[in-house]
Amino acid sequence: MDMGVFAVLAQDGITNGAVYALLAMALVLVFSVTRVIFLPQGEFIGYGALTVAALQSGQYPRLVSLLMAVGALTFCVELGTALYNKRYKPVPKLHLMWSAIENLAYPALIWVLARSIGWQDMPMAAQIAFALAMTIPLGIMIYRVAFQPMAEASVLVLLIVAVGVHFAMLGLGLFIFGPEGSTTRSFTEWSTEIGAMLVSGQSLVVIAVSLVMIGALYVFFDRSLYGKALRATAVNRKGAQLVGIGTSQAGRMAFGLAAGLGSLAGVLIAPLNTVGYDTGFVVALKGFVAAIVGGLASYPLAAAGAALVGLLESYSSFWASAYKEVIVFTLIIPVLAWRSLTSGHGDEE
Repeated sequence: MDMGVFAVLAQDGITNGAVYALLAMALVLVFSVTRVIFLPQGEFIGYGALTVAALQSGQYPRLVSLLMAVGALTFCVELGTALYNKRYKPVPKLHLMWSAIENLAYPALIWVLARSIGWQDMPMAAQIAFALAMTIPLGIMIYRVAFQPMAEASVLVLLIVAVGVHFAMLGLGLFIFGPEGSTTRSFTEWSTEIGAMLVSGQSLVVIAVSLVMIGALYVFFDRSLYGKALRATAVNRKGAQLVGIGTSQAGRMAFGLAAGLGSLAGVLIAPLNTVGYDTGFVVALKGFVAAIVGGLASYPLAAAGAALVGLLESYSSFWASAYKEVIVFTLIIPVLAWRSLTSGHGDEE
């Protein structure tokens, strides 16, 4: 392998690692706050990419219909919970009014915007923002319907629920988007040569967006009140409840952020690869491997693990392309063995 090929593979590995870093941080965030292993992350990758592809081709984004349906279901769950608790306390009318705005009025507004604006001619940044405006609330609704009612259950029960949500979203993705994959327009056509290596502007955009999101998350968790509330919930859920932090709201925020990061990751890879409704599962699994390297607790270690996974995948594709997936996923075995030998074992909280 000469230096030119080495540099090209390094560029490809760092680009993929930047995408995996977003997914790994989303998985760490959700697990640390809610103890849920966020298996549906892969579906948000497909939902985000395919929605942007539909907007760019001038088609109606059918994800709006799913958003409206899940929003109506979420409002029914809120209403049923309020009526069930009526025997203990009055029905919170303000809460129900806000729930109606979030789960009924907001999806209706998105439907109006999808029907009335020609998104095909809009800038790509606006198309991505509109896609995120659908996927982020969808993540919050899924937490409210599927996970919040059993927030105090064991990790195993939450994992079983996550598996069920994954398969449900996978089937809905096939129904909504169909079996065919799509690609989106490139962010930029710019490229330059540095020595024998061709540097792609597309790769630089992916890396830059990932770095910006990592920096934004650092500022959010370190400086903002909501970020500190999420950190407190991640450190000690019971202690956060005792000091007045709403752990349910923290869970919704974590799922919303994770859905947004997953959708953004899908948008970043869509110009480089054809994305289908089921493409994101394998990509999300690689983000999960990176999160495991970080112990499902450390954001910097998760980002470092993502870079390791990306580079390992890139060089494996050169030396043993038929086994690159096996090599990447095998990385999890020595990491788990090392953590099992070096960490103490305690009872589950």
